[in-house]
Amino acid sequence: MEVAEVVPEFAEAFPFDEFNEMQREAVPALLESDANVVASAPTGSGKTALAELAICQTLEAGGTALFVAPLRALTNEKEDEWERFEDLGYSVYVVTGERDLNPRRAERADVLVMTPEKADSATRKHDSPRYSFVTDVDCVVIDEVHLLDSEKRGSVLEVVVSRLRRLCDPRVVALSATMPNIEDVADWLDATPETTFEFGDEYRPVDLHAGVRTYTHGDNPFADKYRRLFTALDLAEPHLREDGQSLVFVSSRQDTVQAAKKTRDEIAERDIPVSSRGDYEFHTAAEELDNATLRKSVLDGVAFHHAGLSTHDKNRVEQWFREGKIRVLFSTSTLAWGVNLPARCVVIRDTKLHDPLEGEVDMSPLDVLQMLGRAGRPGYDDVGYGWVVCDTSDADKYRSLLDEGHEIESRLAGNLAEHLNAEIAMGTIRGLGDVMDWLETTFYYRRAQSAPEDYDFPNVRDRVRDTLDHLVEEGFVETDEDLGLSATRLGVLASTYYLRLDTAREFRDVAEGDLDDREILRAVASAGEFDSVSARQSEQDAIQKVLEHSGDEMEDGPRKVYAILRAGMRGAVPTELRSDAWVIKQNALRLLAALGAFFDRYDDPAGANAAARLEARIDTGVPESAVGLTAIDGVAAGRAHKLHEEGISTPEDVRAAGVSGLADAGLSEGVAESVHEQADGLPDVTVDWGDFPDAIPAGDNQMCEVTVENDGGSAKVGVDVTVNGVEMSEETGYLGGDGVTVPVGVFGADADDLTYEVTVTFADLPLLPVTETRTVDVS
Repeated sequence: MEVAEVVPEFAEAFPFDEFNEMQREAVPALLESDANVVASAPTGSGKTALAELAICQTLEAGGTALFVAPLRALTNEKEDEWERFEDLGYSVYVVTGERDLNPRRAERADVLVMTPEKADSATRKHDSPRYSFVTDVDCVVIDEVHLLDSEKRGSVLEVVVSRLRRLCDPRVVALSATMPNIEDVADWLDATPETTFEFGDEYRPVDLHAGVRTYTHGDNPFADKYRRLFTALDLAEPHLREDGQSLVFVSSRQDTVQAAKKTRDEIAERDIPVSSRGDYEFHTAAEELDNATLRKSVLDGVAFHHAGLSTHDKNRVEQWFREGKIRVLFSTSTLAWGVNLPARCVVIRDTKLHDPLEGEVDMSPLDVLQMLGRAGRPGYDDVGYGWVVCDTSDADKYRSLLDEGHEIESRLAGNLAEHLNAEIAMGTIRGLGDVMDWLETTFYYRRAQSAPEDYDFPNVRDRVRDTLDHLVEEGFVETDEDLGLSATRLGVLASTYYLRLDTAREFRDVAEGDLDDREILRAVASAGEFDSVSARQSEQDAIQKVLEHSGDEMEDGPRKVYAILRAGMRGAVPTELRSDAWVIKQNALRLLAALGAFFDRYDDPAGANAAARLEARIDTGVPESAVGLTAIDGVAAGRAHKLHEEGISTPEDVRAAGVSGLADAGLSEGVAESVHEQADGLPDVTVDWGDFPDAIPAGDNQMCEVTVENDGGSAKVGVDVTVNGVEMSEETGYLGGDGVTVPVGVFGADADDLTYEVTVTFADLPLLPVTETRTVDVS
C-alpha cells in the first residue's frame, strides 16, 4: 500500500513510500470515517504515521487538528518534523508555556501542538479572546494515551480530553504502547470495536528479549551507581563486540555525562573496539560540537543525550548513533518518548530517580516499558535485548511488569477536588446534575465500572458528592437556592493558578495579613506544592551559608526552598543546590504570581507589588535597586545587569539616558530604541501637594488635596497616605493621564510637627514604590 495512492495530496508529508502492515490495517478506520480511534502497538512500530493520517484527514476536510504530545521536548521535535506540512501550505503552531502566545497564529493554525498541561491551561481559558481558538478543534490526536496512568500528569490528560469533548466534541484518535486494558480506553472514548486496534508483539519490527539483572545494594549511593554501570556494560559488551550498539538509560542529565566519562575508561580497560578516532571526517565534525565533554567523548564511540544539550549537538548525536559511529549512548527518559532511536541492546541502569519536588521516586512503569521498547533495530537485528538493572528486592516487581504488562489506571481520584473546582470555576459545571454528567465523561468513571472492586464503584458518586460538599464548606464553591454552583473568588484563584486547595487557603490567609518580603517568601517556600522536597545532608552547609539563622524555625524541605529563592534573588545559587534549583524556582515563580493575585483580589496593592518584585528578582537575580528595569519589555536578566552596572537602574534612568545613553551603556541602537520606547510606556509618577501648608496652628484643621500625577502609561496602583507613621487614607484604582486626587486632612495636634507620607504602589508591576513626604510645623 503506497502512501501516494492512499493520501496523494499528502504524500510528501510522510518520510517513507509504503505503509507497513500495522499502518495498513488502521488506514480505513482513520481515513474512511470520522469515528474515534484507539490503537495500541509496540514502541517503534510506526504509530506516528497513524497520527499523521488522522491529521491528513482533518486537513483535507478543512478542519483543525490538535496533537497532544507527552513531553514539551517532543512538541519542538514535531515542529521540526512537520515542516513537511508547512511545505504543503499548512500552518503548524506549537503552543507552550515557554513562548509568548500569538493568538492570531494559533487561530489560523491548521495543526496545533501542545502538552497536556498547556492544553489544560488553554481550555481553562477557552472563553477568553486569547484562547478561544481551542474550541475550534476538529480532531484531537493523543500521542501515548497510556500517560493517563502517570501519577503526576495522568489526571491532567484525562480532564483535558473530557473537557474538549464537552466543549467542541472533536474526533479523538488515541495512540498508545501495548496495554492490557485497551478496551477501557476505547469505552471511555466511545471507539467502536471496528476502530479499536490492539496490535501485539507480532507487529514489533524486531522481536524483544527482555529481562531483569540484579545487583547487590550497598551503603554508598555513588558506589551503587558504578555497580549498576558495570552491570550495564557487562550486558552490552557482547553486542558491542559484534558491532552492535547499546542505549543506556540513566536518571539525570548529570548522570549521562558522568556515566559516559567512566565508560570511556572502562571500554579502554576491557579493550572493546568502539573508537572512531581513525575517521578523519568524523574527527573534524566532532570539533563543531558545542559541548566540550561531548566533543571528546564521541571520538571514543561513547556519547550522551539529554534535553540540556543544544539542538545542534542533539541532532548530531542522533545522526551519528544511527550511522553507527556512536556505539554506546547514555540518555535520560526523554529519548525513549521522543526520537525513534533503537539499539540492539537497551539497558535501564537506574530505576529510581531524584525528583526536585518529590525526592527519590521509582521510575514509572510507563517509562520502563517505553525504554525497553527501543530495543532492536529494524532491518538490522532479528532480536532486540532489553534489560532492567535493579536491586534484588525489586526484581519480582519488574519481572511481573515485563511478563504481564501494565494496566492503565485513572489517577483522577488523587486530586479530584482540584479538578472539580476548576470545572466549576470555568462554568462548565453549573449545577449538581452537571457534576454527575461530568463524572461520567471521565476515564475514572469508566475504569471504575470495569474494575469495581479496585475503585469501590458503588460509592464513586458519593465520593464525588462528598468532594463537592468539601469545596462548599471550605469556601471554594457556593450554591444557590436552585442548587446552582459557582466558584467563589478563592475557587477562581485556585483554578487560575493551578494551586493545591490547601495552598489556596494558606494564600488567602497570607493576603489578609500584613507581611514583609521575607515572610512572603517563607509562605511560598512552605506551600503544599513543596511538601515532598527534602534537603540532603550534602546540601545542609550550603543552606546554612545562604540563610545563616534566618528560617531556623522551618522544616528542612521548606528551608531548602527558601534558601534557593533567597540565593536566586542574589543571582548566586550555591553549586550544591543547583541540581534542584531550576524546578523549584519555576514552581516558586508560579506561586508568587498566584500570591500576588491574591493580594490584588483582596485589595492589598502593596502586597501585590512586593510579590511582583520578589518574582522578578528570583527570575533575574537583579538587585532590589534595579528590579524596576525588569518591568520594561525586552529587559531580562542580562540587560538589566548590564544597565545597572552602567548606573542605569530604574525606568526613570532609562528615560533620562535616552537612546544615545543606552547605546553608550552597551545596547545596540535598535535595542536601545525599543527599550527606551517601552520605558516611556511605564508610569512616570510625581506627587503634587497643591495648597498643602508648611505650618498650622495647634487646634486648627485644614482639608487639602494631594494629586498623584502620571506622565506615562496607565497602571493599577494603591495610594497610601500616612501621618507620623499612622495610616490616614488609602485608595486603589487605575492611574491614567488624569492622575488620582486624594483628600488629606491637616490637623493641628499635640506633636511639634506632622510628617505626611504619600506612597504610590504599583500592584501589577515590579516597580519600586514612589514615596514623597511633606512636613508641617504645628505652632
